[in-house]
Amino acid sequence: MNKDIELKIGRNIRLARENAKMTQDVLAAKLQLRGCDITRSAIAKIEVGQRHLYPDEILLIKEILSIDFDTIFYGNEKK
Repeated sequence: MNKDIELKIGRNIRLARENAKMTQDVLAAKLQLRGCDITRSAIAKIEVGQRHLYPDEILLIKEILSIDFDTIFYGNEKK
């Protein structure tokens, strides 16, 4: 995957998580409760573009943070 895209998606997830007033620990715990084997450290790596996201993780993050796919992939940018 393109490093710039990973950085942008990670930043968008971090901003959405912060807007939801949720810590990385809480997001990781909510993902774990839904069957996703992920740690706080993995969330941190995703947010700085050091770890790839799996499709099931994207779907769960979208649900947990109550955001849409555009927010994950584009953030506040115009498409």
